[in-house]
Parts: sequence; C-alpha cells; structure tokens
Amino acid sequence: MIEISSDVIRGYNDTMILSILMKEPSYGYEISKQIRQLTDEKYIIKETTLYSAFTRMEKNGYIESFIQQDVDLKGKKRTYYRITEGGQNYYKEKCEEWVLTKEVINRFILEGLIDGNN
Repeated sequence: MIEISSDVIRGYNDTMILSILMKEPSYGYEISKQIRQLTDEKYIIKETTLYSAFTRMEKNGYIESFIQQDVDLKGKKRTYYRITEGGQNYYKEKCEEWVLTKEVINRFILEGLIDGNN
C-alpha cells in the first residue's frame, strides 16, 4: 500500500485539525483518532506533528486551549482545543488554496500511468 508522504501533507495538517474543530472542541488523542479514521488509516498524524500544530495555531490565534474535567478520565483534567473566528477564516482560506492546488497538480497527473493503461 502506498503511504502519503509527510512532505506532501504537511501544509494541510492545520486544515485537517481545524476541520475537526469546526464541528466541536476536542483534544489531541481524539483529533488524531479522527484523522486516522477519516483517512481510512492512510494518514496517521504523529503526536509531535499534532502538538506542534496546536502550538503554532494557538500562537497565530486560530485555536485556543482550555482545561476541562473529563468524565471518561473520572474527573481528571484534559486540555481541549476550540477554533476561533480567526481559525475559521484561516480554514476557509486553506480550503480555497486546496481547490487551486488540486487544479494545478491535476494538470500534471497522467491518468494512463495511474490506471496502468500506458
């Protein structure tokens, strides 16, 4: 099975994380699990990549963290993240950028080679 290169997807980690946070606040492990599930395990975000993204996006004002007692952890505290208005705007920009990126790259994808019809 072909794996997605981390170099290719690096610029879209923020987009994936923000997409999940658009629905509701969440925490690191749950976000990682959702990315794994939504990609049918074709992309597994590394923990260091995930928490670096949290740090960067919080510094840029795209997300904010908060501590919440978690029922699953019997009242222990867990750090959650929620998207800000700035993060919603950034997410929309990244989605528009993706449409353009996909359009450009698709011009260089030779369909016959992918399908094995060469």
